[in-house]
Amino acid sequence: MIVSILKIAVPFTWFGMVLAISFIEAPLKFQAPGITLPLGLGIGRLVFFALNKMEIVAAFLLIFAFWRGRSNTRFETGLFGSILLILLLETVWLLPVLDARAELVIAGAAPPFSGTHIVYIVFDAMKLIALMTLGVSTLRNSLPEVER
Repeated sequence: MIVSILKIAVPFTWFGMVLAISFIEAPLKFQAPGITLPLGLGIGRLVFFALNKMEIVAAFLLIFAFWRGRSNTRFETGLFGSILLILLLETVWLLPVLDARAELVIAGAAPPFSGTHIVYIVFDAMKLIALMTLGVSTLRNSLPEVER
């Protein structure tokens, strides 16, 4: 029972966290009165560090649910694998690069343009699609036959 609940609830919760932080909070914070680029980047570093840690917790909860689950489909397993790959790339590559870039800007430097933010946005968009699809698929597969 708990495994089924985790397999349904975690993807939707994770989806909400990423949507709220990456696509709502991050761009809006720079529109607040008095927020400078260095201040916004400092806040962003803290928020994205916390989001990443929560995403890792969500990933471990889903790993547990998939490990204990008996009804894992290939489709769901593949989706979850793609989500884990994106999270891994963001954690070990993108976030450290973006963090170092933010540190330079906060210190007053003006680093040249980099497409790293765009890559991060694309990865998060792909992750959102995969999380929503995983949540819907696990919900649909957990419904009794009569309700389908």
